Amino acid sequence: MDATKRQITKIAREVNKLTLHTMRESGIGTGEFDLIHLVRHEPGISQKEISCRLNMDKGAVARRVASLEQKGYLIRRGNPADGRSQLLYATDKADTLKNSKASVEAAFYEWLIEELPEQEKADFLQILELLYLRSKTESRNGFPHVTKRLKDEGGRAEHPGPETLSGGEED
Repeated sequence: MDATKRQITKIAREVNKLTLHTMRESGIGTGEFDLIHLVRHEPGISQKEISCRLNMDKGAVARRVASLEQKGYLIRRGNPADGRSQLLYATDKADTLKNSKASVEAAFYEWLIEELPEQEKADFLQILELLYLRSKTESRNGFPHVTKRLKDEGGRAEHPGPETLSGGEED
């Protein structure tokens, strides 16, 4: 039985809705933002490398890059080491993009907890940090404890059905 009622997932879904709404208002989709973010942090990256890093089809990367170039967020420059390829760089417009996913999420989470009494907020944040560290440790170790639990419950870890993958019923 899930004592959490998947509330963490449901809150994450709501912040994702806000992020999508905010990004749409700025004319940028979340996929485009992820690409801009990568180029901003790795200036001179190639489309081939973007394709690998974002696990995207080369054609989809090319279309997205062309769109972002047209919108003024990216520029291409020839690759001096390989005359056949081009390297991508973020423009000043991309650098000043204010509605990053992280800032939207941070604003939502700050709003979400602002009405909690200070002690409850401190307790919640401490517990949240503990849960995050526990989940990160489990992830880095390849999820041994959760995988075992799923196997013990009937093998769902090896062959999850559609109801397991989608998380079962919605809200």
